[in-house]
Amino acid sequence: MTTPAAAEDEVVELTSELIRIDTTNTGDLETTTGEREAAEYVAAKLTEVGYEVEVLESGAPGRSNVVCRLEGADPSRGALLVHGHLDVVPADASEWSVHPFSGAVQDGYVWGRGAVDMKDMVGMTLAVARHFKRSGVVPPRDIVFAFVADEEAGGSYGAQWLTKHRPDLFEGCTEAVGEVGGFSMTLGEDQRVYLIEAAEKGIAWMRLRARGKPGHGSFLHDDNAVTHVAEAVARLGNHTFPLVLTDTVRAFLEQMSELTGLEFPEDDLEGSIAKLGPLSRIVGATVRDTANPTMLSAGYKANVIPSTAEAVVDCRVLPGREEAFLREVDELLGPDVTREWVQNLPAVETPFEGALTDAMAAALREEDPTAKTVPYMLSGGTDAKSFQDLGMRCYGFAPLRLPPELDFASLFHGIDERVPVDALRFGARVLDRFLRTC
Repeated sequence: MTTPAAAEDEVVELTSELIRIDTTNTGDLETTTGEREAAEYVAAKLTEVGYEVEVLESGAPGRSNVVCRLEGADPSRGALLVHGHLDVVPADASEWSVHPFSGAVQDGYVWGRGAVDMKDMVGMTLAVARHFKRSGVVPPRDIVFAFVADEEAGGSYGAQWLTKHRPDLFEGCTEAVGEVGGFSMTLGEDQRVYLIEAAEKGIAWMRLRARGKPGHGSFLHDDNAVTHVAEAVARLGNHTFPLVLTDTVRAFLEQMSELTGLEFPEDDLEGSIAKLGPLSRIVGATVRDTANPTMLSAGYKANVIPSTAEAVVDCRVLPGREEAFLREVDELLGPDVTREWVQNLPAVETPFEGALTDAMAAALREEDPTAKTVPYMLSGGTDAKSFQDLGMRCYGFAPLRLPPELDFASLFHGIDERVPVDALRFGARVLDRFLRTC
């Protein structure tokens, strides 16, 4: 009798094949592609080993999601959701060393758009789910696997749609694990910390609009919509919001101080965070709210003053800061500019404690005895924002042991995105152990 292949034996192939399915999400229904093909691929891989799956198209052609459940030993315990998104951000092939949708396996890496965001975790999850079913593994509690669309545009056709229209699929789920956590950071020759996402900033994409008197560009004008919106955008973009230490960031800094000997004084917090190297780009953005202007739109002819002008600002808001943030924004915008939400998703913060985080730490130590787990806050956002609406405690746990020289943070949405083959195999082993003990 042939022994069923372990999860690590097929995780590289699964990840490569997923990357080869171009699931570019432009945010535009007409140009977003590939999610249905990827969902059908995942569904076929799960059905092949005996899962009963639901493939759900969420309100628009091709925006497909896959959900299935593996029954556990104790149905009275809360179920665990393991979720991953199938879509990726666009990539310009002319900028890459390899084609971004080649899924090339070379030089010790799997290359391509989505390799770290987040087809690596989808590949690991799919490999472990298949191994459990083929081997008859019964986890300690129910596990729900969800592979969703549209995360890169906020989840309207993915996690948001599922939680609003099909909450029954997640019945009993009390906790969830997803992306952007569980990866290693090397502190010394024999010391690695694994960052577990326990919080993330809120996403508030804001459209600003100013109105004024239209007219000829050669006349004097004291009510110019372009001027109104430009001045408001400049005030907002140049503003520094107050420093705020949330519970998660404070815990991260305290534990990093213990491990490294570095100090993080509040009077030079951002300067001391810079000592963390590439990781500082993520951590440094989690001590303040941010509001970065990203788009401007006004006018239709050089000599015509338009009646309206618009801008879009990407705002990221710390947990508990929503009301104070908006008060500051409104003061900066002034009376001539209105605002409305393009996307407004809440911040997430979950206490880093309990049996689930203990199981994460234990699974990592089995594969890396030096492993230390540290909570951190993500400056971006994930589908956890939707799943927390169903009462789940959400964490980022996509385990990867990374080489110390790899600038991992730069690979998210970056050129030459890639994930080490050894890290993928490591992650599959850790996820397997974790789901057997969670």
